[in-house]
Amino acid sequence: MKPARFKYLRPASLEEALAALGEHADDAKLIAGGQSLVPMLNFRLLAPAVLIDINRLPGLGAATEAPDGGLRIGALTRHQTLEWSDAVKRRFPVMHAAVKHIGHLAIRNRGTIGGSLSHADPTAELPLMSVLLDATLTASSARGSRTIAAREFFLGPLATVLEPHEMLTRVDMPSLGDRAGWAFEEFARRCGDYAIAAVGAVIGVANGRVTDARIAIAGGGGGPVRATRAEQSLAGRAIDDAALRDAMQAADAEIDPVGDLQVSGEYRRHLIGVLVQRALRGAWQRAHGATA
Repeated sequence: MKPARFKYLRPASLEEALAALGEHADDAKLIAGGQSLVPMLNFRLLAPAVLIDINRLPGLGAATEAPDGGLRIGALTRHQTLEWSDAVKRRFPVMHAAVKHIGHLAIRNRGTIGGSLSHADPTAELPLMSVLLDATLTASSARGSRTIAAREFFLGPLATVLEPHEMLTRVDMPSLGDRAGWAFEEFARRCGDYAIAAVGAVIGVANGRVTDARIAIAGGGGGPVRATRAEQSLAGRAIDDAALRDAMQAADAEIDPVGDLQVSGEYRRHLIGVLVQRALRGAWQRAHGATA
């Protein structure tokens, strides 16, 4: 199929893009990588009157290191840039591991972090990472900019707090500090398929005990889920069989997985429990110097 007729705009600056978006906000879509948008246009699931191509906007396509040990990532940064970035690998290895699971090479060549977060697929890797890593997102418009915590950004499947006149322009990842243990676990039918479920974990360890933990889940609801009760269950404990069991049970109470054409909700719930345990075990091993 072919998309419905639309007006095509290609601004050369962020100011032009925001002005165009403000003018046509009620019936416009932004396009960068287009890895999700173009299929939806072709199937006429979307039929915007105006398509605003933001690929020419300068200064939004790189991941730069912040003095505090974090990262500042422009919204037009391609998935492959994140995959190949030495800064991402050194400072956020869990994110480096997750990006490798995004689609196939052709998709990672074109897809952008801003597009992935704005699309808000509930099983996508980068929304999961943004919640796990406590990212702060910057939304810009002709009226100004605002910052949004990643945990408050996602409202449900393909839904975010972005207003029609806003575009995501930047993602800030704060430093992980001394949190040394990490792991990412994903299950999909085939390499490159949409994930059925995924779990990311980052832990800090001192004197053989967990000092803090972060656990985020994809596939456990309408968007990425931060499993705070599971995190709290690990405080001050070594990650052994009992701790893993308690974390799995706590996480189970925080998710509401649904069935689809691939699997039932109950299968997805069971799978998430398995992935939570695997991720925590892997993070614990890495915190103690193993490669996991």
